[in-house]
Parts: sequence; C-alpha cells; structure tokens
Amino acid sequence: MESDKKRIAIIGAGISGLMACKYTLEKGFNPIVFEARSGIGGVWSQTIESTKLQTPKDFYQFSDFSWPREVKETYPDHTQVLEYLHAYALHFNILPRIKFNSKVICIDYVTSSTADLHSWDLWGGSGEPFSPWGKWRLTVRNGQNPSASAPTDQVYQVDFVILCMGRYSDLPNIPDFPLNKGPEVFNGKVLHSMDYTAMDDDVAADLIKEKRVTVIGFQKSAVDIAAEVANKNGATHPCTLLFKTAHWIVPEYLLPLVFQGLNRFTELMIHKPGEGFFIWLLAMLLSPLLWIFSMSIECYLKYMYPLKKYNMVPTHRFLKQISSCMFTVLPANFYDRIKDGSLFLKKSQSFSFCRNGLIVQGESKPLLSDIVILATGYKSEEKLKNMFSSTLFQKCIAESSAPFYRECIHPQIPQLAILGYADSPAILYSTEMRSKWLAHFLAGNFRLPTISKMEEDVMEWEKCKRRDEKESYRRSCVSTLLQIYCNDQLCKDMGCNSRRKNWFLAELFAAYGPKDYKDLS
Repeated sequence: MESDKKRIAIIGAGISGLMACKYTLEKGFNPIVFEARSGIGGVWSQTIESTKLQTPKDFYQFSDFSWPREVKETYPDHTQVLEYLHAYALHFNILPRIKFNSKVICIDYVTSSTADLHSWDLWGGSGEPFSPWGKWRLTVRNGQNPSASAPTDQVYQVDFVILCMGRYSDLPNIPDFPLNKGPEVFNGKVLHSMDYTAMDDDVAADLIKEKRVTVIGFQKSAVDIAAEVANKNGATHPCTLLFKTAHWIVPEYLLPLVFQGLNRFTELMIHKPGEGFFIWLLAMLLSPLLWIFSMSIECYLKYMYPLKKYNMVPTHRFLKQISSCMFTVLPANFYDRIKDGSLFLKKSQSFSFCRNGLIVQGESKPLLSDIVILATGYKSEEKLKNMFSSTLFQKCIAESSAPFYRECIHPQIPQLAILGYADSPAILYSTEMRSKWLAHFLAGNFRLPTISKMEEDVMEWEKCKRRDEKESYRRSCVSTLLQIYCNDQLCKDMGCNSRRKNWFLAELFAAYGPKDYKDLS
C-alpha cells in the first residue's frame, strides 16, 4: 500500500496522540509516536491526588471503546482515567508505536525553496496531505539512558507531523513582578501548579504538611489544589486562595443538565460564521432562551452557596464563561472548608512578595505564607510556536489570532496538523472527531480547499466569536456551544451522514455524544 511508505510522526502520547495513532493505523499507515515522558496519558499521568473528571464519563469516552462496567462513578478519578487510557492503548495495539523518553526539541520543514510556500494556492502545493516538494525534519532528544553523560539527539525525516502536545503542560505562565517585589525576596517556597501536580502524592503531602499555603488563581487547578491543601492541613494551618476574578463554580450534579443541553435546538440559538439572514433571524428570536437558562443557573448558584458573603459573585454571565471554555467544578466540601476555617478566600487585583509572605493590594498587613503555589495557567501558544525552528512558521502561530481550519490545520503550515489544542467542554469527544477527520484526509478521501478559502473560513470564525465573546475570545475556544455544527462540517468533508439520530425529535432535542459517531466510515 502507498500509505505504508508515508512516514507520519505524532508528537505526544496523551489522549489526542493515542487517538491520532489509532485512526492512522486503521487507514494503513505506520505512525511513530514520540513521548517525552516514560508513560502515556499526558496531564492525567501527573496530577494531584484528588483530581477526577470534570465531564460526565458518557461524554468523555472513546466512541468505540466504552468505560469498563466496574467503573460506576459519573466522574471517575484520575487513576481510573489513566487505567482507561492504558486499556485503550493495549486494545488497539498502540504501545509498540510509541518511543518513550523521546522529547521532540524542534521541527523544521525541508523544501527546495521557501519561496515556493508563498506561491502555493493549495495547501502543500496540492491540497493533499503529502507533498513531493517538502518533508519535516524532527530533532528528537533521547533521555532514556540514565548512564549517558548527556542526552543524545537523533534526527528523523517524515512526510507528515501531528502535534498532540496539549495546552496545559510544559511551559508555565509565571506573572511578572517589579524589581525586589518578586519571589526572589520571599523566604518561603514558590512553585507553579505544574510542579506541584508532578510530585508523587506522598511528596506533595509532605511539602504542604503544617505549612501556610497560598494558592494564586481561580481556575480548575487553583480551586482543586486549594481544596486539597485545606482538606489535608485543616484549620490549624489554613490555606488561602488569592484570586483576581471570580468564576462560576458548578456542582457536579448540575453538569449533566448542562451537557444534555448540547443539542441541535440549543445550537439554533447561537450565531454561526457566515450565516444567512434566516439563520441569523432564528438565532435572534431564540437567543433569549439561552439568557433565561444562564440567569436560572446563576440565581440557583447564588441561592445555594454563599457567593456574596465571600465576594465570589462573578461579574460575567454563566453562559459567557462556558463559551470561553472556563469551566470549573465545585470540589467536594469546598464551602465546608471555608466555614470551618481551613480555607480563606481573598480577592485582589494585584499582589507582590515580601520576606515573609505576600503584600495584597488593599490590605495593611502581609499575608503570611510558607508556600505560594502559582496556578496561573500555561503559555500554550508560545509552547506551540517554539516547536518550529522556522521563524516563518513561528510568525504564523504568534502573529495571528484566527483559529485553525477545522480547528486542527493552519492554512500556511503544510503537511502538519494540530490535535488537542482546541478547547471543549468534552475534549476527548471533540478531539476524536478531528482525529477521524484527519485520518480520512491522510487516506486521500478528500482534499483541502485553497489556502485563501481556508483563511476566509477561519476569519469568519474569528469575526463571529469576537462579536459574541469580545475580550474573552481565544482562538483555541471557538466551537464550545457549536459542537454539533462543527461535527456536521467534519462529516460533510468525510462524506458521512451528519444526522446520527433515528428520528426527528431526537435529532433536534437529544444531546449528541461520542457514541453517536461510532460508525463513521
């Protein structure tokens, strides 16, 4: 087969890397997967003890590989998730394809002339996945041999690259501080949440034991770490959660209601890129229903929890938070820990370090701390940009805010796809759809449109989402509330029927999930 001769490199063996490998194998390719760590799972292989799914498992499963029957929980813990991923890799014989402890340092596109890239009307010169005019050269650092004096680098040349590095790892976002007001003046320990989650559970527990811990941030990792520290240390050594912006934190039992709302009827209320007058009018007429839903959730949360008492009432709508991919689940006993004095909440627009803690804006006394954990996110775009040795491709990533075509193809970067970068309420579900789409493309089942058409498409997406989300816009999060609409586009490209339900009412009002797309062929 021709596919046997084409070399495909997959960078990363997290969820997206496993699926990319599985679906390219099914199309007759022999991919090679490079994984910097010693095991699979990506972020699930290094996380805190209390971490569990924040998505109902029915929406976080492979379309053709169900959760084991013995997993009864709606939200399995991180150990169960990792075991599930291992079972998937074993079942589809993915592990032999993975080179562990192999970190890809950089990738470089090798072509006869870079001028050719600017003259192409079609992606890669042909609109097809493989081009006769160029290949990718990967520099891979092997850190497997501990006895070696220095890691060894090896160069691979491949026909196609699939980047599956994820958004939440490797390059932490560390805030900037004025001179003599940063961590260098602090007598305690400062670390990023990435370093804390990478610790073994017993090492992390020993680090925080009987220590005054302050956690900076209010996203998923910040809230989870603060809750875990408060549960372990209790009121004798309370934890402080210091945040700038409050976000809606949703209890687990409300999540299935939110996910069941991800249906075609709901999507009629959302404006879409390039929509015609009738679709625009329909969205305008139905959109008040979304506002009612959002306000109902907000009122319920403010009624059930002491948000106002602890200055935790967000200034933005609940729906805006979902569409911006900022979804945080309430940890168990979170407000109980606040009531018993194990956890303190402080809201402030800025802070700096001093010798024995933090100087918090608006407070006269320092916040005494022994350990400060910065749960301040990751520089995902910079990490992606740094993967390329070419300044041309670095600029393609850094100087554009437009999303990728079908959320995985950059119109100006040939023979390369990016999986797992687009955010979603159910990342496994959305990434699997794009893995199937990409495998169909690699197999030659369809061609990409012209570069100008793809750029026009992504600009329409950016224009549409900027209008809706304004300052909250991120190119990695454009299809959160339009999951089925995006899947319809992917199905159309693949030549598959996008209507997956058996009858009209189910098609309109039933939620779509991974199992609906099991038999795409």
